[in-house]
This record gives sequence, C-alpha cells and structure tokens, in this order.
Amino acid sequence: MRIPRVYLDQALATDAKIRLTPETSHYLIRVLRLPVNAALKVFAGTGGEYDAKIIQADRHTVTIELGTFTQKNNSSPLAIHLGIAISKGERMDVVMQKATELGVTSITPLFSERCEVKLKADRMEKKLSHWTKVVASACEQSGLNLLPKVNLPTQFCDWVRMVDTDLKLILQPATDKPLDRFARPLSVSLLIGPEGGFSEVEVAQALNARFQPLQLGPRILRTETAPLSALSILQYLWGDLG
Repeated sequence: MRIPRVYLDQALATDAKIRLTPETSHYLIRVLRLPVNAALKVFAGTGGEYDAKIIQADRHTVTIELGTFTQKNNSSPLAIHLGIAISKGERMDVVMQKATELGVTSITPLFSERCEVKLKADRMEKKLSHWTKVVASACEQSGLNLLPKVNLPTQFCDWVRMVDTDLKLILQPATDKPLDRFARPLSVSLLIGPEGGFSEVEVAQALNARFQPLQLGPRILRTETAPLSALSILQYLWGDLG
C-alpha cells in the first residue's frame, strides 16, 4: 500500500506532535481507515517532506508525530508560469489540479475580454483559497513537495506586460513553427484563452510583449484541454516527462 501524503499549512519540525484538523483526521481514519502507528508522509509545500506516524486516534481527531526530514521535491527542471482565462464551473478546478500534476510552477487566473466570470473582492479571496486547496490536494496525490504558487486573478493586459521568462507562448492557431525549433528555455510562460478565444487586440498585446504564437494541431481544444496538452508537450521537450 502506498504511504499516504498529507499537506499541512504550518511550520514543521522533526519530533513535533501535531493534532490534525477534523477534515484531515476524518480522511485518515474514516476513509483510509489507518490505525495507530500507521506511516505517513507530511509536507508544508515549501520543499522537502517528513516521515510521520499516527500516535493517537479517536472518532474525530488524529495526532501525528514527525520523524526524519528528506529534501525531496520531484519538481520539474522547467519552470512554467501558466496564465489562463478564468472559466466557469469545475473546469478551472480541473486545470489547477492537472497543471499541478504536470509540474507547473505558478498559475495566474486571468480576466480577458471574452472571459464570462466576474469576481468581486470577497469572492476572489474565497476562490483563491479554494484553488490553493485544489493545488495542495494535487501535490498530495502526485508526490510534489513544492506547491505551485496560485496568484490573485489579474487583468490580461497587466499579466502579459509583467511576466518575465525565457520563452513566452500564447496558444493561438497562427504559426507552423514547431516548439523544438526554439532554443531550450529554463522558464516558460504559457498563455491560454477563454472559450471564445482572445480578441484581436489581446493577441496584438501579447505579440508586442514578445509572446510567440503556438498551435498544437488541427483540432480546436477546449479551454480545460488545451493547457494540459501544451504542458505535457513542454515537459516532454524540456522538462522531465518521457
């Protein structure tokens, strides 16, 4: 059986005894049915992980003790910053989850001209907290110990001006230049639009900011499929897939 992994948003140290939240305790004792002395891996999302074990458990609460620390991250050598227009419903959650599994370094949700999602300040904070939990859960599952940074939603025009990486790509059916003709980058910005795509003005803004147009193939991909396909290709060419 694979050793369960638990993300804790707090400072960790060897020999520390930690009482877990009701939600995490429920998952360990009710869903996974782990007994006292069961082994765990625990990480804080800032790098490395701890061996741990359950030292006390009742119907509602689990207490663990941390053991040896290992500096292990499983991070890709390619730093990818994903800028993606906010989509409705669960599609954004899917992108956050799968992009994390594919080794993205940071994610910035974007407001673009054809983006149908509007977030006021209170909803924005709730969304950011929710997306961070989605990313943390994906790290638990995939073996990552460094959480991708989920940035506050940003206006498209602001993001394309400020993002700074070796290679900047906008998913846009306007080129036949294959990715393997670019010089090998250490960092990439990947820009993905909403369901209706970017406007002509936005495309021009991105190109003026030195984004290179990228076309993945002859078919039009959904907004939740496109970033995952692109990320897989980038990791295959310059990261750690394949």
